[in-house]
Amino acid sequence: MNAKVNSKLYYGWLVVLITFVTLLISAGIRSMPSILMLPFEQEFGWNRSGISGVISVGIFLYGLVGPFSAAMLEKFGIRRVLVISIAVLAASLAVTPLMTALWQFQILWGLVTGLGTGMMANVLGVTVANHWFVQRKGLVVGLLTASAATGQLLFLPMLAKITVSAGWRYAVYSTVAALIVLLVVVAIWMRNHPYDVGRAPYGAEELVKPEPFRGNLFLAPLLALRSALGSKTFWLLAGTFFFCGFSTNGLIGTHLIPACGDYGIPEVMAAGLLALMGLFDLFGTTMSGWLSDRFDSRWLLFWYYGLRGLSLLFLPYALDSSPAALLVFSVFYGLDWIATVPPTVKLATKEFGKEKAGMIFGWVVVAHQLGASAAAYGAGVMREWLGSYTVPFVTAGFVCLFAALMAIRIAKGRAAVPQAQA
Repeated sequence: MNAKVNSKLYYGWLVVLITFVTLLISAGIRSMPSILMLPFEQEFGWNRSGISGVISVGIFLYGLVGPFSAAMLEKFGIRRVLVISIAVLAASLAVTPLMTALWQFQILWGLVTGLGTGMMANVLGVTVANHWFVQRKGLVVGLLTASAATGQLLFLPMLAKITVSAGWRYAVYSTVAALIVLLVVVAIWMRNHPYDVGRAPYGAEELVKPEPFRGNLFLAPLLALRSALGSKTFWLLAGTFFFCGFSTNGLIGTHLIPACGDYGIPEVMAAGLLALMGLFDLFGTTMSGWLSDRFDSRWLLFWYYGLRGLSLLFLPYALDSSPAALLVFSVFYGLDWIATVPPTVKLATKEFGKEKAGMIFGWVVVAHQLGASAAAYGAGVMREWLGSYTVPFVTAGFVCLFAALMAIRIAKGRAAVPQAQA
């Protein structure tokens, strides 16, 4: 059956737009603790390591739920899973201003928010790309991955300004309002598969009915993991992604604003630096998706990790030097913030196939979040011990250089496979 129809706009692009906005708002929520850290210290008297521990748990659960999120998206459909996740997340944030103890913050942000945002993680973008696109898949993955950076771009300066001028509670209420609007949009316009609108996947000619999800919802991701454990490529991808998380949202995303505070840089200005990184990563990660459709993803990862490592080694000097040096770091690091995702997805899909790619990549993201969790907590503890973030920043720089060498080893871990256009 030929799937050509009269509509000029492919509905999949609307799905991509809705997914982009969903991931954008989810990223904005995940970035909020970096703004809340200093106000919580002042209002509740909680120490930085305690707050960092809560953030660490949330980051870990965000990653851990990824493989199971991929299975749920396949079994129940994208729209249903997103509606439930957004509703739970909005309820958790609405209760946050009522908390008075650290254990309540742990439940609301470590547990519920971690799980809620985990259902709207990178596996969502991979699932959408695999369902709706045969061609330009790498570009779509890059664009959806970049939405995390755009979330910082739009939310961090605004939320920081609201926090400084009106208090952190109003910043949380603003986020709840955005989630309610998103809930309505997803419920009305999101679709699970091109078949639902009578279209073929982008780049294909024939209408394809989606295969029903088979297997146990919780066992299938574990079986996918077991099948991947014997692959050297999986371990190398997971290892490099561990260091990716260690050096991005776990360290810079969580601790850059407090680190700037140590040098007398205002919170709104520090949030602006993260937003600037988000602006440049929107370009860098989208371009990375385009490049991953055309060049060897292993060498792309080598350059991404290597350049990120150099920028992190430069960061302590930039903080102690001048605003211009910090601006240079923000631009250089921002281009590479999460540009590693599209080539990693490409390699995982080639190694394990489209059917398992979402769940396998979900497990790779677990490794990413383990690294991020370790950095979020470890950097907070080291800041208390040493009085600065210099050692965590330099350590992250060196582990990124090591990850660059690991990326080269991926090419030796399995027989070469011709690079196909996605």
